[in-house]
Amino acid sequence: MKKLVEEVENEGLIGLMGERITCFCLNYIYTGKLVGVNEQFIKLENASIVYETGPFNEKNWKDAQELPNPVYVMTATIESFSVLK
Repeated sequence: MKKLVEEVENEGLIGLMGERITCFCLNYIYTGKLVGVNEQFIKLENASIVYETGPFNEKNWKDAQELPNPVYVMTATIESFSVLK
């Protein structure tokens, strides 16, 4: 039985604009306020790279390093994304 993901307007990354999201990418985990989305990149402000998560039920990451500037993440490298912390 096939289940298709239905496209819903303003869902996915666009629906999370303005939220602090976490992106699990090919090599790193990025977290920050989502302020831009296009087909190739997303833009995160007040962003951090998460080197060690710790337990997901805790409020803060175990090791997240703040980045000095906004970061652009290629959408092709994003495996999953969500509002986590």
